Amino acid sequence: MASFLRSFGFNFILVVLILAIAGTSNALGYTHPIFRPGPWRLAHATFYGDESASETMGGACGYGNLFSNGYGTDTAALSSTLFNNGYACGTCYQIKCYNSPHCYKYVPFTTVTATNLCPPNWSQDSNNGGWCNPPRAHFDMSKPAFMKIAAWKAGIVPVLFRRVPCIKPGGIRFAFQGNGYWLLVYVMNVAGGGDIASMWVKGTRTGWISMSHNWGASYQAFATLGGQALSFKIQSYSTKETIIAYNVAPANWNVGLTYKSNVNFH
Repeated sequence: MASFLRSFGFNFILVVLILAIAGTSNALGYTHPIFRPGPWRLAHATFYGDESASETMGGACGYGNLFSNGYGTDTAALSSTLFNNGYACGTCYQIKCYNSPHCYKYVPFTTVTATNLCPPNWSQDSNNGGWCNPPRAHFDMSKPAFMKIAAWKAGIVPVLFRRVPCIKPGGIRFAFQGNGYWLLVYVMNVAGGGDIASMWVKGTRTGWISMSHNWGASYQAFATLGGQALSFKIQSYSTKETIIAYNVAPANWNVGLTYKSNVNFH
């Protein structure tokens, strides 16, 4: 009987410890939601610029030079219906040409990242030139990306698209702008859902300061943060997962520089 009680007691304590560890892991964010591909939907696609994709540089998301910042030519501008006031910046899509004689039949799809806004053109009919007018779902792709799925002479083709996880090497990057009283941060190289819902900054002499969404992929804080190492807390728009990038920028950080973290979404 004593042996049974000792065995029962040991097993009970073991179960309690396992549950406690599991709860602590969840509380500390050790379980990572994984962004999954979405359903296929119908849209249309056009292209802008030429084969060099030079006209895609910059853009409404604020990624600047898409080559040096890791986005390359596989990018697209989204109609405002998809752009979601900039919260769709950084999201990734598989796009395949659909039901057009101009489709390349041997190409199942191509993958692009949202880096720009295709604004409405109210002077044109939505079915004749105003391709990005609401409520249309539309992709204005870089010409190199468009040419992967269809002949460029088509101009516009129907497509099927779906959200997919963004595969990005390394951690999230933070490009700093602003001044001593205003920090503006462009968030780049975001994996998983690719998008950001909320963001906070913490200096070595402050608590967590909520940052407001400026536009595109940029967030701002009106605070005096000079001379402090900076950490960032980021929440995914799609999965609601929150991760913390500690000590991303050293105490002697400066505007005009980009700082790399060692964390990312999945």
